[in-house]
Amino acid sequence: MRYMDMEKVQNRIDKRLVKNSIAKSLFFLASTFGLLVLAILIYRVFSQSIGWIDFDFLTNKLSTRAENAGIMGAILGTLWLMLIVAPVTMLLGVGTAIYLECYAKKGKLQSFIQTNISNLAGVPSIVFGILGLTVFVRGFDLGNVVLAGGLTMSLLVLPIVVVASQEAIRAVPNHLSEASYGMGATKWQTIKNIILPSALPGILTGAILSLSRAIGETAPLVVIGIPALLIPFPESIFDRFTVMPMQIYYWTLDSALVAEYANLAAATIVVLLVVLFLMNSIAIIIRNKFQKRY
Repeated sequence: MRYMDMEKVQNRIDKRLVKNSIAKSLFFLASTFGLLVLAILIYRVFSQSIGWIDFDFLTNKLSTRAENAGIMGAILGTLWLMLIVAPVTMLLGVGTAIYLECYAKKGKLQSFIQTNISNLAGVPSIVFGILGLTVFVRGFDLGNVVLAGGLTMSLLVLPIVVVASQEAIRAVPNHLSEASYGMGATKWQTIKNIILPSALPGILTGAILSLSRAIGETAPLVVIGIPALLIPFPESIFDRFTVMPMQIYYWTLDSALVAEYANLAAATIVVLLVVLFLMNSIAIIIRNKFQKRY
């Protein structure tokens, strides 16, 4: 009887080992396939951009002639867009996270708000574009200017900032805030002097990664009608503008008519990848520099 039990146990172990081996192989193949596709895309982009990225390309205006075209207008438009998105998302996102974690009473209302914020983080970006078109472009009659685009992109990444900030605040050990209360500090003093400084690395990391997503989004800007024409450089938040993803989108479409536009699109992709890489690197540096262990 004991021998039969041992045999059954051994059979179960063998089956689990086989399943584990199959799962490991599938995951390895999936990872390899993803890396292979990524490598092919990067090779294609860099190979097409060779010879097109130079100082003139980075400083010139848009042009109908491919050899004279540049992306300075798109770069400036991207910077202006981030000047709107960064403060709006930081103030509203961090403020909402502080309220939900430190002030809101646990109950149905708090659970309802939390559930909707989590759901908004998974809504397709084009839906936010429709919302921005309805509210900011037409409702407030702003038109397709920097302010309307920035507010639309802020709505897109705001749920991500809220969730990231909440997780960073939750990660702060309870004994730190309890010690602050024990010393006679008020709730706001505890939040300002203890919780926020401790949660700052996680908050900044989430915010920078959210801005990286905002820089690379195209669908909301297409919906609100951001052009990629020969427009002047934007000089304020009420000027018309374009951004690098929009320029990539239109040059890719135009490459069916003019083959050189595909090279311009590839060169712009490389510039955008460099910007995203720098932002993600900054996020990692901030996290490692200010992270504290308790």
